[in-house]
Amino acid sequence: MKIKGRANFTSSIAFNSLVTQLHERGFTYFVIELSECSLMDSTFLGALAGFGLKTVPGSGEPSTHCVELRNTNARIVELLENLGVLHLFKTSEGELASPEILEACAYQPVESSREDLTRACLEAHELLMAINPENVARFKDVTKFLAEDLSRLTGEKP
Repeated sequence: MKIKGRANFTSSIAFNSLVTQLHERGFTYFVIELSECSLMDSTFLGALAGFGLKTVPGSGEPSTHCVELRNTNARIVELLENLGVLHLFKTSEGELASPEILEACAYQPVESSREDLTRACLEAHELLMAINPENVARFKDVTKFLAEDLSRLTGEKP
């Protein structure tokens, strides 16, 4: 798949939905082409890390990773390193050779409510904190705000 422009919290739900659907259909190796992706926000990075975490085989060795980030700009690599999640992915550069067999996959866009977006943001940031304890200081205030906002939206207590 190819990501163009900014990958942010609004696109994180569609991304999650797409990769989950593909994974459930039996796809086991994912190449995400990022040469035209200018920036990723922390929510999208959390969604990406969550998917990377789900697909890393037991050994966790880079050679066995199932998500390849291709042609990633230096800023995104720096963000992934700083958040402590780069190890979840294989990274590569250069043109991608097309496989012999291509299959078009129909994808239905996801409509997201404010509650869905808030929940996705909260889950992404909680995951980033769970993966790397250094992220707690970065995101504790954000997750507190998001949890309170979600509580207001759902009428549930945090």
